[in-house]
Amino acid sequence: MDGLSAVARGLIADAEIVFGGKRHLGLASSLIRGAARPWPSPFDRAVEEVLAQRGRQICVLASGDPFVYGVGSVLARHVAPEETMVVPSPSAFSLAAARLGWALPETALVSLHGRTLDLIRPQLQAGARVLALTSDGAGPAALARLLAGSGFPASRLTVLEALGGPRERVRTTTAAQFDLGIIVDLNVVALEVIAEAGARIIARAAGLSDALFEHDGQITKREVRAVTLSALAPRRGETLWDIGAGAGSVAIEWMLADPSLRAIAIESRADRAARIRRNAAAFGVPALEVIEGDAPAALERLPRPDAIFIGGGAGDTGVLDRAVGALDRGGRLVVNAVTLETEALLIARQAAFGGELIRIAIARADAVGSRTCWRPALPVTQWAWVKP
Repeated sequence: MDGLSAVARGLIADAEIVFGGKRHLGLASSLIRGAARPWPSPFDRAVEEVLAQRGRQICVLASGDPFVYGVGSVLARHVAPEETMVVPSPSAFSLAAARLGWALPETALVSLHGRTLDLIRPQLQAGARVLALTSDGAGPAALARLLAGSGFPASRLTVLEALGGPRERVRTTTAAQFDLGIIVDLNVVALEVIAEAGARIIARAAGLSDALFEHDGQITKREVRAVTLSALAPRRGETLWDIGAGAGSVAIEWMLADPSLRAIAIESRADRAARIRRNAAAFGVPALEVIEGDAPAALERLPRPDAIFIGGGAGDTGVLDRAVGALDRGGRLVVNAVTLETEALLIARQAAFGGELIRIAIARADAVGSRTCWRPALPVTQWAWVKP
């Protein structure tokens, strides 16, 4: 309670009902005069219980800044700002930065609390500093194993426990030598990323190496993928349909462009759908949704897309028509074709609808005996169209 201001203490004391976790209610018990109401389990009903008391003096307890991965942002979706008074304290990120002397604008902030550790993967860049909230005392060791197994064994991990309280403790080790024993559940891990040769670093530009993806040859190759992502032009908060997703490379790179982006990969083969899920986890975008089925039937009841990529199956009956109909005004459709039959279809569509047709031809230097020549890949015809 020493960290609470006079205003915060008064709000707790004057409240008719105080909501919070059992730990928070215990810490503030000497101040609470009204009813103490612990959060329900599961937490999904919590907002409903708070809203049911609308019009009364209600206090909600939260650790640190309630708008940094906290209950404040959850309640703010349902309660107008003018109905609330928020008294924030330093977040765990702020406290960790203060202990380490790190500048927060230069540090990646990640919550792994109740989430997969794979979310850390895009942040594993040589020289990067990362602050990560974990789920419990086992989280730091699991994070160290992920780093050591991904080519970052020398990375420094500083575990900051119970920040701001009497049990605060700060310890530093490396991913490869991690052995800190018992760690309290309330902890933040500070990473100083050091990459060894061959580390799995996810580049920031479109067109990631094909070798980073697990695939069976059915993948949009890196150069074509870079052009395709440029044509799809991802913008904050948008949703992509990746039809005939293959290895899921386009959908994965779409999601890597910004954390707000969503993608749905549609793939007819079960083995490829499973491969897409594994690739999504390996690239740190486990939220990629995979729909197993044939288009256009598999497209029914999906959230409306802002952009659609068709990498396979464009010649199947009804697929292009369904894609065109699914887009709102300003939506983008990008279709790649390798076969003459699908190319002819795209040429006809471009003549009828407009848009841009390009041909992408890539050749790579390759050995022929003791000499070198250009070995061309199959050319790709791309139709890019914006719905008027």
